[in-house]
Amino acid sequence: MPTMPPLNARFTLPSQADPLRRSAESLEAAFLSEMLKHAGAFRPAETFGGGEGEEQFTSFLADIQAEAIVARGGIGLADSIEQALRTRMSRTAS
Repeated sequence: MPTMPPLNARFTLPSQADPLRRSAESLEAAFLSEMLKHAGAFRPAETFGGGEGEEQFTSFLADIQAEAIVARGGIGLADSIEQALRTRMSRTAS
């Protein structure tokens, strides 16, 4: 059975990460989080009846899951965003 790389890989060198890349990854994580929430991936079971607290927790869970997806390579959205931003920056610098 294949194993996943450790999640802490994204926390190894945060000071050396490119700010543009970090922004692109943050945007990808936000997008994935919203998609997970709307898909109902973490919808609480009706039997628990946790109310608003449970709803808030599932929102945090979707955020963390989206960050984990991005930390493991994501869906390629951050790459596209970063490339588009770099292209735009090079055009304005010329």
